[in-house]
Amino acid sequence: MKSAYLERVAQKFDLVVAESLFRPRIDLAADLVRQRVGGITSTDLAMTPSISWLAPTGASAGLVWDRRQRLDGGSRALSDTTSFSISQPLLRGAGFDVTLAPVRIARLQEQINHLRLKSTVSDTVTAIIFAYRDLLRAQQQVQLAQLSLERTQSLLDTNRALIAAGRMAAADIVQTESGLANQEVAVLQARQQKASAQLSLLQLLAVDPRTNVVAGDPIRAEQMSIDLDAVIDLGLSSRMDILAQRKALEQDRQALIVARNNRLWNLSVTGSISRQRGNDALLGQTNPRTDHAVGLQLDIPIGDPSLRQREIQATTTIRTAELRYQDLCQSVETQIRDAAQTVEANWQQLEAARRARNLAAKALELEQEKLKVGRASNFEVLSFQTDLRAADTQELTASITYLNALTALDQQIGNTLDTWRIDLND
Repeated sequence: MKSAYLERVAQKFDLVVAESLFRPRIDLAADLVRQRVGGITSTDLAMTPSISWLAPTGASAGLVWDRRQRLDGGSRALSDTTSFSISQPLLRGAGFDVTLAPVRIARLQEQINHLRLKSTVSDTVTAIIFAYRDLLRAQQQVQLAQLSLERTQSLLDTNRALIAAGRMAAADIVQTESGLANQEVAVLQARQQKASAQLSLLQLLAVDPRTNVVAGDPIRAEQMSIDLDAVIDLGLSSRMDILAQRKALEQDRQALIVARNNRLWNLSVTGSISRQRGNDALLGQTNPRTDHAVGLQLDIPIGDPSLRQREIQATTTIRTAELRYQDLCQSVETQIRDAAQTVEANWQQLEAARRARNLAAKALELEQEKLKVGRASNFEVLSFQTDLRAADTQELTASITYLNALTALDQQIGNTLDTWRIDLND
């Protein structure tokens, strides 16, 4: 994500360059030459500053001041000419639509770049959310493993008491001791999974991997009602790829305007005025002179199929972009429908997992009471403990899966940053 923000620096400057199209351009040029020709040494100074300007109508204007002077004491020849010229196209390159097209394309590209950054940040935030919930699940798995270990340890204490009372054979305790060893292994595995989840989250956050990060939020999965038509409309109006494709289509339309205009004749009205004065090395000071000219300039391209080719290519590009946009809209609607259905299905699975967990807890409680009065075996109690551990894990997984499904739906409709109230620093 850092690289995306770095790229934005260059992208923003691209827009600055494009929007400077109609600003006056100043060019300062000067030469100072000392030379020796035919045994004569001379020093010449030439200065030619100029200003050029492009108008939104397509007109171009230029002001040039050309000053040339010999600096030697014996001969001070001087030539000073100021000229102003203007040209207004009447066909090719004329009008606001054509002249402003490059600026409009650059502005649309800037909007596309902003949407791409927004999409990158949204994807990164979603990945962090998933990684955070993976850490939550891993932490909860450690707690569940420890709880299961405590239950097995309690069963082992009960076995020892029953053996001491002569109500259980000493050999029957082996099953419980084996179960205790298995639970100890499960605790170690859960801790390793937790450590891996921590590293994954720290990597996404670009934080020192030695940091002992802990997920502090409880897992609260509550049912969210979904209006399918509303979320589809929201996705089609706010998803970054949809909006970017619309901007790209508008860019292609601007390019078609330019391609069609380039096929026109180049007919322009031109005008110029210049004033010249100076000193001649032999004749001395010359009288100032003002010249002016007005005219028409015509350029007709004949036999150049490339102009038609560019128009055909621009038209084809637009049609292809329109088809791509339609396909994208259909794909987005399908993705949103699938994400919404996944949310509903995961909620039903979570409800079933909660019921299964409650029933497994009651079944284990009844079996433990039977063991105390000698009506159940260690094997049966251990089996019910395993069932409860599996039910706890299933409920935990279902809760995380449901929350992730909601987050995925948020991403599909382009609402992740709004949901988490994140503003782009762009």
